[in-house]
Amino acid sequence: MDGVPAFPPALGLAPEQVAQVVRLAGRAPSLHNRQPWLFRVTADVIELHADLSRRMPGTDPEDRELRLGCGAALYDLRLALEHVGVRPLVTLLPSEREPELLAQVRRGGSVRVRAEQSALLRAITARRTNRRPFLATPVPKPHRTALVGSVSAEHSWLHVVDRPQRAELLGLVRRAHDRQLHDEAFRAEMAAWTGLPDGAAEGVQAASAGPTREPQDEWVLRDYSGGRDRPRVPGKDFEDDPLMLVLCSYGRGRQADLEAGEALQRLLLTATSLGLAASMLSQVIEVRETRGELRALLGGTLEPQAVLRIGYGTPVPATPRRAPEDTLLTAPRPAVAP
Repeated sequence: MDGVPAFPPALGLAPEQVAQVVRLAGRAPSLHNRQPWLFRVTADVIELHADLSRRMPGTDPEDRELRLGCGAALYDLRLALEHVGVRPLVTLLPSEREPELLAQVRRGGSVRVRAEQSALLRAITARRTNRRPFLATPVPKPHRTALVGSVSAEHSWLHVVDRPQRAELLGLVRRAHDRQLHDEAFRAEMAAWTGLPDGAAEGVQAASAGPTREPQDEWVLRDYSGGRDRPRVPGKDFEDDPLMLVLCSYGRGRQADLEAGEALQRLLLTATSLGLAASMLSQVIEVRETRGELRALLGGTLEPQAVLRIGYGTPVPATPRRAPEDTLLTAPRPAVAP
């Protein structure tokens, strides 16, 4: 009906405020920008659901990265709610009968926003995945400390890859990359969701792909261009000594994946607020064999969830997002038998 808002009031917020917090939640990163989340809104709760129609079984057969992206959206949702004075009370995986229901967020009182939270909120819309070459400027130690602290605050661990581990990690990334290139399902998903024209509401646009890889570019392997040639500025090779980080959870399973996604987004927003750029090397995590070898490289007790390249970059365009109304679940909750 015309004039009826798409979003109802919730948690003491007006419909336009609810729409804005959902819009900001939808700015989270996800595998190939598939945006695999849905939100159900009622007066007392905002629910986060996995959108299983956006699964990518060739690349993410266990839905681990789907949950990682949803966890990142959950962190954005928490941050946006705090900005409008709502203390979010989060319950992860509240129902065994609804496996796609990942989190429920209720009002746990009121909260005053701190300066750090305001900086992270501003970073939600400024954050970009930067697949272009970084500058040679090293990331200073205080910034590294801030990145580690951001992940610790979300009950996860950030491992800074030291120089002796670089060669081993690079070998794992290359081996995983080669394995995926020989997988027909993986190639089909890459072709369908990368190298897209400007204006697409999802997926990776060719403009966000970065320049064509050349032999000297050790750490940049995956081609998001859809086969389009992307010339680089002369003399602007990819850096050979980036800051490499591995974000890890303390356990395995659905809850660990969600918590790691929250930590990942806090890390990325912290990096953005510090003027840093980031991109991911997902291959080594997506291939089960190399993920196990990376786990062993890190000591065998932590579960690697994301490998990141961090540095100082040049501006890149924003990736598109679905309208918040398109992520709204309007169907009633399924009845639960007594």
